[in-house]
Amino acid sequence: MRKNIVAGNWKMHKTHSETIALIEEIVLKKQNTSTEIIVAPTFVNLQTAVTISEGNNITVAAQNMHQAEGGAFTGEISASMLTNIGVNTVILGHSERRAYFHETDALLANKVDTALKHNMRVIFCFGEELKDRQINNHFNVVEYQLRDALFHLQKSDWSNIILAYEPVWAIGTGETASPEQAQEMHAFIRSLIEKVYGNDVAENVSILYGGSVKPENAKEIFSKKDVDGGLIGGAALKADDFLAIVNGF
Repeated sequence: MRKNIVAGNWKMHKTHSETIALIEEIVLKKQNTSTEIIVAPTFVNLQTAVTISEGNNITVAAQNMHQAEGGAFTGEISASMLTNIGVNTVILGHSERRAYFHETDALLANKVDTALKHNMRVIFCFGEELKDRQINNHFNVVEYQLRDALFHLQKSDWSNIILAYEPVWAIGTGETASPEQAQEMHAFIRSLIEKVYGNDVAENVSILYGGSVKPENAKEIFSKKDVDGGLIGGAALKADDFLAIVNGF
């Protein structure tokens, strides 16, 4: 049975003290829920986040990870560095990593393999740009991204994969795909997985929507059959907004 998940990607926001304050506020205000809550602070605040979140039913994720086990890669972070401090979930393939740091599907396939080797759970991001949707190529783009980065995996690997569909044109722009558009793409994604891996895998993988989810639209988006939660950006930086989204189920 796939689970409902709301993950907050904090990006390059929140100092150490602000990270403590935000997680403590989330802990204080959150209600009992079966929805998994994930927060992804910046690297320098991960260990503090793990300490505060422990025992409070909040998962801490990293925003990125290098594909190598170690070596002369100045400024990078390895899987073992993350797992050693209790971070066992990582976001890979975010549209900003693809756009600003030129991460390719081939590179991301290597990162996914490394994460899974370390028994980490991967939140894998993918999605089309506005130009792709305008020429009705969005389904092809999504299929290629999934095929090239994930479809080499073994069936058993999918128990550690969470998908996050990001229509790039709806991130940070104030634009949001309609709930119907989100459902259409999520159903398409699930059908692709079913063709390659079968119904069991397709029905058990959580597919999150990552395009400007806000408190006012979360409930309608999350009501769709194939939408299992959200990867939240800006709205994750305020406890009340983030928790209102969590309560959208």
